[in-house]
Amino acid sequence: MVKALPPALAEARNNELRRQQATKKNKPNILWWSNAPWAPTGYGTQTNAVVPRLSRAGHKVAVSANYGLAGQSQMWGDVPVFPSGFQKYSQDMIYGHWQAWDSRNPGPTLLMSLYDVWVMNNVHLPKVPLLAPWVPVDHNPAPPAVAAWCRRENVYPVAMSQFGQAMLQQADVDALYVPHSVDTKVFHPDKRAEGRELLGADDRFVVMMTAANKGTYPNRKAFPQNILAFAEFARRHPDALLYLHTAMKGTGGIDLEELLAGININPEQVKFVDQFNYLLGMPDTTLASLMAGADVFLSVSLGEGFGIPVVEAQAAGTPVIVNDWTAQPELVGDGWKTPGDPYWDIGQNAFYKMPFVGGIVEALENAYQNRQDTSTKARKFAEHYDHDVVFEQHWQPTMRKLTARLGDRLAAAGVEGGSGPGGSET
Repeated sequence: MVKALPPALAEARNNELRRQQATKKNKPNILWWSNAPWAPTGYGTQTNAVVPRLSRAGHKVAVSANYGLAGQSQMWGDVPVFPSGFQKYSQDMIYGHWQAWDSRNPGPTLLMSLYDVWVMNNVHLPKVPLLAPWVPVDHNPAPPAVAAWCRRENVYPVAMSQFGQAMLQQADVDALYVPHSVDTKVFHPDKRAEGRELLGADDRFVVMMTAANKGTYPNRKAFPQNILAFAEFARRHPDALLYLHTAMKGTGGIDLEELLAGININPEQVKFVDQFNYLLGMPDTTLASLMAGADVFLSVSLGEGFGIPVVEAQAAGTPVIVNDWTAQPELVGDGWKTPGDPYWDIGQNAFYKMPFVGGIVEALENAYQNRQDTSTKARKFAEHYDHDVVFEQHWQPTMRKLTARLGDRLAAAGVEGGSGPGGSET
C-alpha cells in the first residue's frame, strides 16, 4: 500500500507538476507592448531587434503598438501588429490586445512592455498572470510611482541598465537585467569617409548631437547646457562645427533657433539635419555614416534609462561625452563623463542631474586635443551590445526565468495550462 505524501509535500509536488505542464508544451506566447517595430524611435528600434529574435526562439509574438500604427492591424513578417487606441498611451487597447492574442494560441501568454510603466493604468492589468516590463529608470532614486508599479504581485521587471537594476533593488524590487542593443554591422567605423562627406566636414572638428527635442521644464536632453558649452568651446576653435541631428522645433520642445540666437553663436559653426528628411525618417545607414564622420558625440542629458545613440556612436568608432549620472557612465568605453548638481524633478519625485557647462567645455577640449579618426577602444566596447550578443547572453536566460515565474504563478493559481484556449483565465 502506497503511503500518502504529507500535505505540504503533496502540494509542492502538485504545484511543480502544474508549472511543468503549463510551460513544457509551448514556450509562453508574448504580447509585446511598445512602439511599432518600424517607428524611428529608441523603443521602435529595440522592438525591431528583439521581437523577431523572440519569434525565432519559439515564442509566438504579437506587438501591441502604442505608437506608429493606427486604424487596423497588419502583419510584420510573421508577427501581427495591433494598432493604437484612442486613449493616451493606448491604455484602452492593451488588455484587449492581450486577451485577443491569448485566446488565439494554446499555452500561457506573457505581457511584455517597453515603455514607462507609470503610464500603464488599465484597470484590467492585474488579471494578466505575469507582466514583464523592460523598464527605464532615469532618476536617482527610482521614482516612487515606478517602484510601486514594479512591486505589484504579477510584475517581474527587467531593467535596461545596471543602474536601473540597482535603483529597483534599493526600492525592494527584484529585477532582472537586459541592456538595449545596437546593430554593429550597420554602425561601423568603415563609414567614416562617407560620413565626413555628408557632414561637409573637410578638416573641421565635428561635434555631433542627436536627441529627441521634447519637453521644456525640464528639458531632459539638456540642449541649452550642451549648446552653450559648445559655443564657449567654439570661440576658442574656429574649426569646430556642431551638427544637430534633431528637430528645430520639436514636439513640445525647445525652439532651437531661438536658443542659438540667444546664445549668439556663430551660425557658420552650427549645422542642422535637413528637417524634411529628418521628419520623413532617415535610414540607420545614413545615421551610422554621420556618427562615424563625427569626431566626438555629445550626449550630456539630465538622466537616461539607457542611451542607445551613445553606444551606436561608439560602434561607429566615435568617442562620447555624457553626464556622470544614471545609466550614462556605464555606457562609456571611450569618452568623458561630466559633473553636475542634483536637480529635483517634481514630476517624478526623484533627482536628475543638471550638468555643469564648464564640465562639458572641458570634455570638448579633451576630445579636441585627443582627436583621432577612429577609436578602436570605443568600437570594441560597443561590440558587447550587439543585437545577437545581447540576445544570447541576456535575453535567453531572462526568458527562461520569466517562463519559470509565469509557470509558478499559474501553478499557484491552480491553472493547469490555463482555463481556456489561450491558457489563462480571462
